[in-house]
Amino acid sequence: MTNPPLRRVLTTVQLWGIAVGLVISGEYFGWNYGWQVAGTLGFGVATAIVTVFYVAFVFSYTELTTAIPDAGGPFAYAYRAFGPTGGFLAGYATLVDFLLAPPAIAAALGAYAHFLNPALSPLWVGVISYSVFVGINMLGVRDSANFSLIVTILAVVELLVFMGLVAPAFKFDNVVAHTEQFKWTSVFAALPFAIWLYLAIEGVAMVAEEVKDPRRTIPRAYLLSIGTLVLLAVGTMLLCAGAGDWRRLATIDYPLPETLAMVLGHNSVWTRLFASIGLFGLVASFHCNTLGYSRQIYVLARNGYLPAFLAQVNERFRTPHWALVVGGGIGLVALFSGSTDQIIVLSALGAIVMYGISLVSLLALRRREPTLERPFKTPFYPFLPLLALFLSLICLLAIVYFNPRLSALFLGLGGLSLLVFRLVGRRAVPVKLNMLD
Repeated sequence: MTNPPLRRVLTTVQLWGIAVGLVISGEYFGWNYGWQVAGTLGFGVATAIVTVFYVAFVFSYTELTTAIPDAGGPFAYAYRAFGPTGGFLAGYATLVDFLLAPPAIAAALGAYAHFLNPALSPLWVGVISYSVFVGINMLGVRDSANFSLIVTILAVVELLVFMGLVAPAFKFDNVVAHTEQFKWTSVFAALPFAIWLYLAIEGVAMVAEEVKDPRRTIPRAYLLSIGTLVLLAVGTMLLCAGAGDWRRLATIDYPLPETLAMVLGHNSVWTRLFASIGLFGLVASFHCNTLGYSRQIYVLARNGYLPAFLAQVNERFRTPHWALVVGGGIGLVALFSGSTDQIIVLSALGAIVMYGISLVSLLALRRREPTLERPFKTPFYPFLPLLALFLSLICLLAIVYFNPRLSALFLGLGGLSLLVFRLVGRRAVPVKLNMLD
């Protein structure tokens, strides 16, 4: 029996909701660990570098996503450019990126819930979250996208309300306080936490096979989403830094409610309310990253890189149910075994490797396949992709240098996986990439 295809149902607004939803939890937590290692000024410089990188990357990546609207995303681009090994490396890095983002978000969901009710276990709130959002993603991409759009809009509105509440207390002196020890080495050490502000926007590529009119929808959604995220990231970070002693926020998973507590008091109605509805931003990203990892697993299994059962699609809902369940299980292991900052670093490492491979794939395909249909072409080519590639290499070297053990783990698991694929991979399965009609 033929495996049913994925449905093309997503509009520009829904895709914007998925793109922003993938990332928006990065404004709610995680980035503040960068203050711990670099202070506000050092992390500000790191954020500026990463913001320039992501803007250049999104313009470059959009060309690939519209030319090859395949659910494999980076896997599909690298396979087209460099064959099976290139596809494997991109697929592995993408899986690390998307499989490890949800457990970090689950930990933050638990921390926010614990802030509201200290009797709740942060760990078990995370476990329950996995069950709920894997279940929601089983119901079909249209329902998942609509749910994502609703919670993403609520999360954006909530951040704007947060900014409005905190702005009257903003003092620039607070931003620059306790920054006497500024060092460039600290800037580089903080890069993975700056990446967390934008990490996973590339996940739009994983639903490319489910987008109506990908030629127009994908570029619009990407450009609208990166603009939204830059404004939210800069505004949130500056206002948190200027609200009081930023050192109180540098090591916790709920910096925004704590900022409101500094400004309005722990017993303020706004503080409690924000901690409650603040879950919307985490929910949006948890949900969208679950969608992203399931599609990557599905495509790798469909093309013989993972066991075949992971490519099965539910007849009724047209969703890859086994990919959702198995990916959720891997995320639960990470949730139980690692701290939030280490999970973020590993996820950022997977992302930055995948970014580099995708950018090299863009350059290679421009040279090897000049006649490939490209509904969107990278502006200022080759300057923008080369700038993004240069900055991605800086980020990669910095992450590896300051996190040697986690980098060794990433490299070791990748090497082992490649060896297993070489030995037992179903290479007889022909890889068929979804191209423009």
